Amino acid sequence: MAALNFKHLRYFWMVAKTGSIARAAAQLHLTPQSISGQLTEFAETLGVELFRKAGRNLELTDTGRHILRHAEEIFSAGDALLEVVRDTTRSTTTAFRVGCADSVSKLIACRLVEPALALPEPVRLVCREGRLNSLIAELAVHRLDMVIADRPMPSHLSVRGYNHLLGESGMTVCATAALAASLAPAFPHCLDGAPLLLPGEDFAIYHRLLQWLASVQVHPRIVGEFDDSAMMKAFGQSGAGVFFTPTVIAAQVCEQYRVVQLGRVDTLVEQVYAITTERRLSHPVTLAISQAARTSLFA
Repeated sequence: MAALNFKHLRYFWMVAKTGSIARAAAQLHLTPQSISGQLTEFAETLGVELFRKAGRNLELTDTGRHILRHAEEIFSAGDALLEVVRDTTRSTTTAFRVGCADSVSKLIACRLVEPALALPEPVRLVCREGRLNSLIAELAVHRLDMVIADRPMPSHLSVRGYNHLLGESGMTVCATAALAASLAPAFPHCLDGAPLLLPGEDFAIYHRLLQWLASVQVHPRIVGEFDDSAMMKAFGQSGAGVFFTPTVIAAQVCEQYRVVQLGRVDTLVEQVYAITTERRLSHPVTLAISQAARTSLFA
């Protein structure tokens, strides 16, 4: 049997849908004679009868109905393909998938990633949040383009990835005005006995923070540990305790959560990394994020 002639199949499909050669010819902007000739050739090529007369109209044979079902699927798939092509040509937006470790402040992550939206080429950000190990696994199978973390990629993970230090910041201690007024005036000794909200053990800053407290010989009363920095700040806003936040966003935190600064600890440093599969950053989005980190957020 000769290869299927899709033009003939289209004519057959249109005649079957409209019920007559004349109506199909009008839809296709062809003469009835042309449609009839092509239809006859199609039937002869297949070696089957496609239609039978039913008064002035045509009626599908059993074989014709079977062929029509396949034609419907073929032309439906073709229409779907054309729609995909149209959508692609309409939009040149590039998706960039960022994973943010839940130990990184959302305010910092937002400030880092935001410049990507101002690039000349439109970018659609896809942001994921989770534990660092899970995000690295997603990066390894190219479901993420970059991971933002508060530490380098763990060495025990057999993943080909590269650490890019975006910046680092000292820490600032914050509390509500009412709680601050109830504490001793001298920092850091005002923290001695004060209610303290700690980040969870998954935060890279956790053990360094405890070491710093021991080094300055103050013993706050730990009232809570939080795996989510935003929840910790919300408890701080309610007056439940004092909390530490990176100095680079301290002013924004004070404004957003209506708290005040008790003091700064420049020797207590939190770092932020971009982890990618690129040895050298080359993607326009990762370059924009790196540049914004150096020139703005961590400048």
